[in-house]
Amino acid sequence: MRWFIKRETFRRPAAELKPAIAAHKRWVADCRQQGLVISSGFLVDGEGKPGGGGLLLLQASDYAAALALIQKDPMLLSGGVEWELQEWISSVGQLATDAPSQSFTR
Repeated sequence: MRWFIKRETFRRPAAELKPAIAAHKRWVADCRQQGLVISSGFLVDGEGKPGGGGLLLLQASDYAAALALIQKDPMLLSGGVEWELQEWISSVGQLATDAPSQSFTR
């Protein structure tokens, strides 16, 4: 399976996005319960202050499958973030995750 990264930046203050963030967390948890390899987190600045955006890492069979999945993400559906999806190709080292061993396929 291939790794993909969705990077997002907030269009609005984090406080305005709280409902979308809560829905996003539930959505990721649901995906993980379904056996998908997916993990989400937020970005902080040099002082540890959050509010700039986040990253979502997932495994999928190809770009189309990864895109189909993230298009269901409540953060994207809220319209409150700018985002991009890219495949990540490891050249050195391994990425370990605590997620189940199954990944998303279309």
